[in-house]
Amino acid sequence: MKLTPLFDRVVLKQLVAEETTKSGIVLPGQAKEKPQQAEVVAVGPGGVVDGKEVTMQVKVGDKVIYSKYSGTDVEVDDEKFVVVKQNDILAVIE
Repeated sequence: MKLTPLFDRVVLKQLVAEETTKSGIVLPGQAKEKPQQAEVVAVGPGGVVDGKEVTMQVKVGDKVIYSKYSGTDVEVDDEKFVVVKQNDILAVIE
């Protein structure tokens, strides 16, 4: 099954969260924060959203940072993804 986002939506796959701190402390499952870094898996076509022309600024394969509490978590074929609006993406990691 393939996810194809509509309008200005982007499908992200979260990058793996760190399991140890920089000082070497191993974090249990509950202490790990939801990672805010992800890889772009699919990009919507853009177009007119709320009366404004939207051009997509990200492309498949980009690594991005997105807002902590944004998006909708979905699971397809036992893989977890997050669907966000393009304006919830804060930066592209190069």
